[in-house]
Amino acid sequence: MNDDVNDDELAALALAADPSENLGDDAVSVWTALGIDRRSPLPLWYMPPATGGTAPRPGWRRRAAVIVIVAFLTINAYGLCNTYGDILSR
Repeated sequence: MNDDVNDDELAALALAADPSENLGDDAVSVWTALGIDRRSPLPLWYMPPATGGTAPRPGWRRRAAVIVIVAFLTINAYGLCNTYGDILSR
């Protein structure tokens, strides 16, 4: 990348460009111009690839999560509010 161009000059060029202008047949991707082999249209720092499946979790974590979820569902089933603090605060 050219270090002689600062952010203000790039912003001026971007604002002066015509968004309705058609690209030429010789237009290349920014990844190709930078010499980066990319198969995705988004950079990894913006949207990393999805992982393949879920990571194994120890049994006690899964049971603790299920207990918390069941507790919240039970409290809501009885019509009590559990989202705004202590139930017996009044």
